[in-house]
Amino acid sequence: MVKDLKVLEIASVLAGPSVGQFFAELGAEVIKVENLRSGGDVTRTWRVKDEKTDDRSAYFCSVNWGKKSIAVDLNRTEGREIVYELSRWCDILISSFKAGDAEKLGVDYKTICSLNPKVIYGQITGFGPANPRVGYDAVIQAESGFMYINGEPGGTSLKMPVALMDILAAHHLKEGILLSLLQRTETSKGQFIEVSLMQAAIASLANQATNWLVAGCIPQKQGSTHPNISPYGDLFRLSDGQEVLLAIGNDRQFAALQKILGLQEFEVAPFQTNEQRVRNRKELKAVLQHKIQMQTSQRLTAALNEANIPWGTVKDMKQVFETPEAQELLIHSHDRTGVRTYLGRGSTSLSSHFLPPPHMGEHTHEILLQTLARTPQSVKSMLDSGIVG
Repeated sequence: MVKDLKVLEIASVLAGPSVGQFFAELGAEVIKVENLRSGGDVTRTWRVKDEKTDDRSAYFCSVNWGKKSIAVDLNRTEGREIVYELSRWCDILISSFKAGDAEKLGVDYKTICSLNPKVIYGQITGFGPANPRVGYDAVIQAESGFMYINGEPGGTSLKMPVALMDILAAHHLKEGILLSLLQRTETSKGQFIEVSLMQAAIASLANQATNWLVAGCIPQKQGSTHPNISPYGDLFRLSDGQEVLLAIGNDRQFAALQKILGLQEFEVAPFQTNEQRVRNRKELKAVLQHKIQMQTSQRLTAALNEANIPWGTVKDMKQVFETPEAQELLIHSHDRTGVRTYLGRGSTSLSSHFLPPPHMGEHTHEILLQTLARTPQSVKSMLDSGIVG
């Protein structure tokens, strides 16, 4: 799709690298620059308990498929010169530094643009380019309001178990880069795009933001239930122990559920409209649970499907990746499996086999010799002096 596109990634953790993998999946050549002095992408060391992996941890493998890695000491002039050469080579540069660090290392947009005016420079920050705070995902979840509304009523504020703020910011940056690529075909000029985790999070509050801005209601913890719809997100246990989640979005669906469960008119009189169901959700939950606990999962889910009522069962990761939807997203190498980040369906076929997530500096020789046309003697000299690794 974009086989001639060249991407330079000077980013670590999740948000920036996921943008790099996105372009790799589309067919771009992606080179990941890792700082030799700091040990490269920090997620190489982020392992779950008892995980037995090399420098490609399970976390690192989530967003680093299809890339080549070059390890460079960015704190040395000779190392930065390698990055400058690569910046002249690339169409897109992806960076993620806290405010001021890119300038200290000499890889900020102003410097890179002076070398390559056509470069599209995409930058991820925590709180914006003027705020020096370090903005990891958990911090952003707390500061952006997500943790305040996540949890059971009266319970402790909870962080979501996926770094969703990073993922959201990455999607915003992809959009900005793609628009810039489109504009560059007309202007032949590059652009600078900055996306902060904080603003990406706030922009994604959706109805919870307008529940405050429009309705004047500060959202509270509600467990898995929905503040505007009921029963939506409610969990019910069936007679065989299975948990089923209902997502009733309108009165027609509720009427169909009423019929499936054999509820009498007097039993659902206080719940005929969504407004009534939201106001009386506790009482409604009790009425529904009484009926649903007598159902088997096979019978109930068949009836829900027949009536086009949205429902779901709670699955663990093993069960998720046994579904056909998950199987379609798998990408493979000779020694591991991952999940693609680009989901678009179309006439262009996407490969399911990619370069595996790279070891740190795995492609240093190749990039210096082939991409930058350095001599074998100069490469050896840089290796011996610790400029590259």
